[in-house]
Amino acid sequence: MAKKNVTFFCKECGYEAAGWMGKCPACGQWNTFTEAPSGAAASGKSSRPESPVYKANSFSWTDSAVTVRLGDAGKEHYSRHSTGVACLDGLFGGGITDGSVTLVVGEPGIGKSTILMQLINTFKSDSEILYVSGEESPAQIGMRAQRLGVTRNILICGETRFESIAEQIKEYKPSLCIVDSIQTLYSDEISGTPGSITQTREVTAGIIRIAKTNNISFILVGHITKDGSIAGPKTIEHMVDTVLTFDGDNTGGYRILRSVKNRFGKSNELAFFEMGDKGLRPVESSKALLVAGRPIDSPGSVLTSVLEGNEALICEVQALVAQSCYPNPQRMTSGPDRNRVMMLLAVCDKIFRLNMSSNDCFINVIGGLKISDPASDLAICAAVISSARGVSVRPNTLIIGEVGLSGEIRPVSRIMKRISEAGKLGITTVVIPGSLESSIEKEMSEFMSSGKAASDSLESIVRLYPDNLSEAVDMLFTRAD
Repeated sequence: MAKKNVTFFCKECGYEAAGWMGKCPACGQWNTFTEAPSGAAASGKSSRPESPVYKANSFSWTDSAVTVRLGDAGKEHYSRHSTGVACLDGLFGGGITDGSVTLVVGEPGIGKSTILMQLINTFKSDSEILYVSGEESPAQIGMRAQRLGVTRNILICGETRFESIAEQIKEYKPSLCIVDSIQTLYSDEISGTPGSITQTREVTAGIIRIAKTNNISFILVGHITKDGSIAGPKTIEHMVDTVLTFDGDNTGGYRILRSVKNRFGKSNELAFFEMGDKGLRPVESSKALLVAGRPIDSPGSVLTSVLEGNEALICEVQALVAQSCYPNPQRMTSGPDRNRVMMLLAVCDKIFRLNMSSNDCFINVIGGLKISDPASDLAICAAVISSARGVSVRPNTLIIGEVGLSGEIRPVSRIMKRISEAGKLGITTVVIPGSLESSIEKEMSEFMSSGKAASDSLESIVRLYPDNLSEAVDMLFTRAD
């Protein structure tokens, strides 16, 4: 049987088909099929060897594509270069590693280009730095550098064609190359407009080949779509070594930079920044930032502890339950996962009959922090009940616990880490799952006897151990004497 000729492909996901299709069966997008180049189709030969990922090898002056034993691998010396900012070094795993490829993503205007321009000025390396910009002219970059006080004389490349950029890299051999942004680059050998799935994937693969064969560090800037996902192929996240994302409201003053993926260090590390006239500056008291200025004795406001990497962050969760004026009540969240909040609302409505079918509910985590730790379940439930009843919880109370569908409170991990952070912020009461009572009391006794400096603050914390949601509500809305 003759092989079927492929003449059409999807611009969003790369799915290939023999003829045009209105809807792509792979990604579900409409009107994304385009005709493949006629030369490749007529000859029956694939155009893949001409793609950037293969063509990049012609720009490699240290090609070492050989098979080695595990015992012989890794003998090359890969050094790290400090960014000059301690919190940024932590996100990169101790500095930017030679040959690494980092993807920085965030909403427009949140500060991606700003922090990279500041990183250029503090980067600890004597070699050249190449800034490839497909969105701004060299004059605009110069104006921004002057505003931010950047004095380093870097190289600026205004090209968007991959082959030309590769030639510039071969000529100047920089130690760090910043591409702003990856969606503006294209290759002559690939059909499709810049920013399409095929162009972005192939150009990124070519950049990675150059980085690995020449020990050049790359930082790629990526845009996100309306739903918060990275524009372009999802495979970019898997291809690069490190993924850094910006959280927070771009109209506010604070930014949260998170390492979602890191092959050279720990992932889920956080760094807090504040936007000012001179760019982004690190926030020293980042752990107290999320609870600063919180209302006292206000219904719907509670404190919880979530794990982010190796750190336990104390954050404020707010809920607003109000009479709905719509046929279908509104459910909006900013910070926690909306589907999990819907589940918790159903549990609260069944146990306490809050009449949520006729009330709107809004959940917000102060500071723009995105949380996924199930230890915040009990705090979300307490905030909803507090707002619905118009009664505030006990003051200076930290609420920790995962809530099941029957209302039981399940244990969470690293509870002593969370309690220790609570003691540093002046928390007087901690609500903890009852199943952890014996283990916590034993650990607390050992901790107190160790004579550590924080023992005095931990010893004064009142610990409450509810087993289910009803017991937790009785404890939270009962004032301490």
